[in-house]
Amino acid sequence: MSAYVLVGFSVRDAEKLQQYAAAAGPTVKQHSGEFLARGPLTVLAGDTTHKVQVVIEFPSREAAEAWYQCDEYQALIALRNEGMTDALFTLLG
Repeated sequence: MSAYVLVGFSVRDAEKLQQYAAAAGPTVKQHSGEFLARGPLTVLAGDTTHKVQVVIEFPSREAAEAWYQCDEYQALIALRNEGMTDALFTLLG
């Protein structure tokens, strides 16, 4: 069963965020992940502080967790935190 990582964030430092995204993308692909959607959102109801959303699909929950825990991705977390605020990762599936 597929699993999805949902990311909601606000940009803190655009340059750092670009560096993070360029480095994180290949780690997703190494774990058979695929970006399904990414970009600014339009709020239809309610309120959110997150202005950008990303949806990543993995073939299983185990693959998604292996991606998040891999050494290559873990090494990028400090850069992620410099580039964005309030990142939220949720595994479904």
